[in-house]
Amino acid sequence: MPPDSPGVDGHRKTGENLGPGIHQDTFTPMPSLCYVEFTKLLLNYTSNNIPKAVKIQMLVKDTWDTRMAKLRLSADSFIWKQEAHAKLDNLMLMEINTIGIFLTRALDHMYKLWTNLQPDRSVKFQDF
Repeated sequence: MPPDSPGVDGHRKTGENLGPGIHQDTFTPMPSLCYVEFTKLLLNYTSNNIPKAVKIQMLVKDTWDTRMAKLRLSADSFIWKQEAHAKLDNLMLMEINTIGIFLTRALDHMYKLWTNLQPDRSVKFQDF
């Protein structure tokens, strides 16, 4: 018996909007925090029993690509605006893990660059 899932039509309703929707501030809630992992497991081992498995796989990939593009835009905006915090509502665990390492390293490098640009206040200038 297949698990309750939105199917192809339901996936279109819960998936991220393409195009102009990519600039929204929040992410669309997904059916599960491990949506991609569950779909991958189901399609790898039971794709013969799932109707329209290829279509579902393409929709999940499109949703993943759109959400990652939106996440990259959000991270870019966060860094350039020098924000103090970011809202991470409705992100899946895999998305957080994917961007987490990159974002923390980028922020660390920016901090090091920023502190090196600041004049050292302990050095006193000599009058000639």
